[in-house]
Amino acid sequence: MTTEAAFAQEGGEGAAATPDSFKFIAAGMAFGLAALGAGFGLGFVGAAGLAAISENPKMQSSVFIIVGMVESIAIYGIVMMFIILGQ
Repeated sequence: MTTEAAFAQEGGEGAAATPDSFKFIAAGMAFGLAALGAGFGLGFVGAAGLAAISENPKMQSSVFIIVGMVESIAIYGIVMMFIILGQ
């Protein structure tokens, strides 16, 4: 009782990567790297912002503005993802 190996995809014409498949990889990398950068940036800015607010509570509004600017990096990544997928 022997069985043959099962393969997920045949080696025909559909096996090669198409330009559409690269769009999905590019969109994932655009959003993933933007979110990763925003996460690191928010960690550094958040820590420094809390230290600045603890010394001078009047700086709270400027720290929130800077945190919003860091978070906008992830939004730019989402926009780029939709632009790449829309082409």
